[in-house]
Amino acid sequence: MKRLPFTLAIVVLALSAITATAAAPDTTTAAADAPKPAPGPAAADHSTAPLLLPTEQRSSGSVEIAGKRVDYDAVTGTLVVHPKGWSDAPQEKESKNPTAVASMSYVAYFARTAKPGERPITFLYNGGPGSSTVWLHMGAFGPRRVVTRDDSPTPAAPYAIVNNDQSLLDVSDLVFVDAPGTGFGRIAGKDASKAFYGVDEDAHAFASFIDQFVSKFNRWNSPKYLFGESYGTPRSAVLVHALQEQGMSFNGVILLSQVLNWSLSVDVSSFSPGVDLPYEVALPSYAATAWYHDRLPGPRPPALEPFLREVERFAMGDYAQALSRGNELDDTTRQTVAAKLHQYTGLPISYLLKAGLRVDGGEFAKTLQQDSDTTTGRLDTRFSGPDIDPLSQRADYDPLEAAIASAYVSAFNDYVRRELRYRGDLGYKPIIEVWKTWDFHHRPPGAPGKLPLSLNVMPDLAAAMKTNPKLRIMVNGGYYDIATPFYAGWYEMHHLPIPAKLAGNIEYHYYPSGHMVYAHLPSLKALHDNVAAFIGTTDSPGQR
Repeated sequence: MKRLPFTLAIVVLALSAITATAAAPDTTTAAADAPKPAPGPAAADHSTAPLLLPTEQRSSGSVEIAGKRVDYDAVTGTLVVHPKGWSDAPQEKESKNPTAVASMSYVAYFARTAKPGERPITFLYNGGPGSSTVWLHMGAFGPRRVVTRDDSPTPAAPYAIVNNDQSLLDVSDLVFVDAPGTGFGRIAGKDASKAFYGVDEDAHAFASFIDQFVSKFNRWNSPKYLFGESYGTPRSAVLVHALQEQGMSFNGVILLSQVLNWSLSVDVSSFSPGVDLPYEVALPSYAATAWYHDRLPGPRPPALEPFLREVERFAMGDYAQALSRGNELDDTTRQTVAAKLHQYTGLPISYLLKAGLRVDGGEFAKTLQQDSDTTTGRLDTRFSGPDIDPLSQRADYDPLEAAIASAYVSAFNDYVRRELRYRGDLGYKPIIEVWKTWDFHHRPPGAPGKLPLSLNVMPDLAAAMKTNPKLRIMVNGGYYDIATPFYAGWYEMHHLPIPAKLAGNIEYHYYPSGHMVYAHLPSLKALHDNVAAFIGTTDSPGQR
């Protein structure tokens, strides 16, 4: 999940330590083979503490999936990570002005099995940058799920928290990881923000977390998977390459609502004249949205997907050719293309001509239903809401976030304290505003240095696939997402610099939902089944 204004959005998302409970010991009975790490020491408020400490709280529970009960042990805790190049010399520890440090909070679920160390384990995270993982946790794959309305606002509390029969605990142990500074995690020390809030800095923190986690819980020999949503997808590309360079190979990477090459972002295309590809790859999502809201000028096509294939052909054909001609485009062709765009998007021809045939995401969301003073969603265009300012050029807010954010955050805060036995008094930070100062410079494999260009981590994922030819990639996207349009993701993956024989390692799945595919229950069921099959296939001996 992502929380950015349309006018500045850059396609980022999509979600202190946990105090040990010495005064209230955990009396849960765990399975003999379940992980039982020693509890960490209590820590002060990590927002100001000069020293952050690893902590944990254990509990247990069960979830019913497809009629089968899965018993599990849960660990809610933090691990401490340091910036790249950190020294653990004694003088560093005793310094009155210590270097940067971060505690990263997590919730891990371990199914009680005969051989827990050999079971697949999946690390899941949302994006932002600056988002916790509350969204994937409470909306998709945790053992409990908050119930929200499908395409309209969910009323205020009380919220229903139910057994999640789409949890992935039937096929994998799960670790929901919050980014540094989000969740119950905190950062401290000199230049802490600079040390953790950047593409490479963030990936290093997650790599350090995963390295510690697999050691702490003895999971080095388990099949391993990364699951990233939104900004979590470029994080996954950088992270899987970095970890494999350090000697930890992965079985699979699961991408949800991806954006690996940010020059394809239609959110900022208006600020990049001469770069037309974002408009082309976003057009199918615009068309899907107009189809959903019945805003197409002619008869509504009976089926969505054949209609989208037609739009894709136009987008990469006549539309792309027209845009490539720039100011040399003749008036007759301009009128013809505008009429076709009107047919596919429902936007007025006069508006399309005034926009130079180029409409960014915020403009589309504001204009599609402007005759009723209605703003269309960005993350999930099935959602709509009243205009904040009927005269603004772009949408002023995202109706999806307004519709469901409270449900997710409130439900998790209740669940983590009631069922997972969290006893600390730190507040849970679902999201922090770090994207404005985020360091988007990145050094792809083989580059001489960090490139002052739009972020593109396609080379990282390609390098990971080349060095680990058995690495499988799963691509998932929603048709009603104009934050990370599904066809942009398809385009990226079909332009990875990999040998043709490795292209077969990538599989694609698309759903009649938005950025948070799981916000639509039928799509969540399909997503679960597809991911479960992916893990089952890549974990089978025949695939090794």
